[in-house]
Amino acid sequence: MQKYILSVTVQNNAGVLARVSSLFGRRGYNIDSLTVSATTDPKVSRMSIIVQGDEPILEQIMKQLSKLEEVICVDHLQEEDSCCSELVFVKLKAEAGDVRDAIRQLCELYGAAIIESTERALIVELSEVPSRIDAFLDVISNFEVLEMSRSGVTAIEK
Repeated sequence: MQKYILSVTVQNNAGVLARVSSLFGRRGYNIDSLTVSATTDPKVSRMSIIVQGDEPILEQIMKQLSKLEEVICVDHLQEEDSCCSELVFVKLKAEAGDVRDAIRQLCELYGAAIIESTERALIVELSEVPSRIDAFLDVISNFEVLEMSRSGVTAIEK
């Protein structure tokens, strides 16, 4: 299964988010992440949606989204041809000095920042493309992850 980034431009009407998300649920598709943001036009919003599947599933989702009355445009964005970013916060157990040092080294390698430090834990912040965040989380999973929160992707075509 591959992850796809969809950029959906919609009319900024009450209930449009519910209609878009229910479309996925009715067809048995899962949304990995969904962000909604303003555009330069207050009557229009942009949704960045991450879905998993294969090419036929992607095509079906795009066709179904295009049929919704409020949807203006649906684009499939490639990560390398887009400006996209996601934010993740990870709280890691870090009581021992060697663990703290190892986490600091990984943060430096990935461009992550330690934004909070207590005697027991470190909170790390990383803003990156989704694939880089996934790689960071794979590496950081060798430590004890106490909590994690991902913002979802915001994307725009270059």
